[in-house]
Amino acid sequence: MTAQVFVHPDRRPAAFRPLKAWTHMQKLIADKEDTEQVFHIIEALNGRSFERNFYAFAATPVGQKLLAEKPYLPPLLDDHSWIRELPAGTVGRAYVEFMEREGLSAQGLVDESLKFRSKAREHDDDMQWYGNRLRDTHDLFHVLSGYNRDALGEASLLAFTYSQQPGLGVLFISFMGCRTIAKHAPRDARIMDCFREGKRNGAAAQKIIEQDIIALLHEPLEAARARLGIAKPVIYRETLQLLSQHGYTASLQPQAIGGEPVAA
Repeated sequence: MTAQVFVHPDRRPAAFRPLKAWTHMQKLIADKEDTEQVFHIIEALNGRSFERNFYAFAATPVGQKLLAEKPYLPPLLDDHSWIRELPAGTVGRAYVEFMEREGLSAQGLVDESLKFRSKAREHDDDMQWYGNRLRDTHDLFHVLSGYNRDALGEASLLAFTYSQQPGLGVLFISFMGCRTIAKHAPRDARIMDCFREGKRNGAAAQKIIEQDIIALLHEPLEAARARLGIAKPVIYRETLQLLSQHGYTASLQPQAIGGEPVAA
């Protein structure tokens, strides 16, 4: 039975606006760091899928518990002092190393989403909290799934995310990202296979959004992956290696490539 939830009476489902999505997609292709465009694309294409995902979440015992408690993750995730005290090899330590290496913060993603929300109507309800949780766990998805922040890693991770939380907007960004990369990559690079692998891995895994995130940070990384059923992104890693041999950067442009896949 679905939990008793509060959805603001003024909330309306986003309209399906493919032309708007295409415009913002071109901006995202031009600058993959322009995270605000992601929120526009998802809003333009997701329609009622966000609502369906939310009510499915609210119908689970863990969803009901989390909605009752409504934990807010960014301050906890950005306080690296306590996470650094966790044993080496834990999810938390891998997360901190990833965030510091990439120059990221959970609050930074909040700020990007607020740029978008300042142009849309804000609703302080359970659905808003659910959307925030999806946003706030994105970088943890990177660490658990093994996908880095290179262009192919981001696109493959979104395919993984789509299978966890279906929505046409996320799938569109993932597919178009991989398709764009494939145009510039060597012919034998299995770019679209990375897209399909991400979808498979996300579908086979337990839903990360339903996990107790703080408890998860304490778990050994490999044990957490095994418990959640998260398979290694083998094709992605092989493809990155091939691209590096052809002198492609992390943005898939032909120069010197740098860095190893995170949490490999």
